Amino acid sequence: MLGVKGMDKGGKVSRDENYSRTPTLEFALAYEAIYGKPVRELFAGLYEQIARDVSSRAKLLSYRKHDPPDPKRSQALSELALRHFNQSLNQPHT
Repeated sequence: MLGVKGMDKGGKVSRDENYSRTPTLEFALAYEAIYGKPVRELFAGLYEQIARDVSSRAKLLSYRKHDPPDPKRSQALSELALRHFNQSLNQPHT
């Protein structure tokens, strides 16, 4: 990765290009900077998969929603969604 300090360049880039692994957020953002395209376009298949998963989960949660919003629960759900997103970025791309 050009200009990304402290990162192994060649092998990781090759694995990203061959879809044998999902790049880290740092690499994905570096690709965005290099290619001038949003991460969601560079990794469109992964983005669509995550969007479907989040949508399904949101529908499930909306069916359960009967009480007024609880700020602590909203925060916990936000953290859960972010953790899921970060984990999915670290999973090998299939």
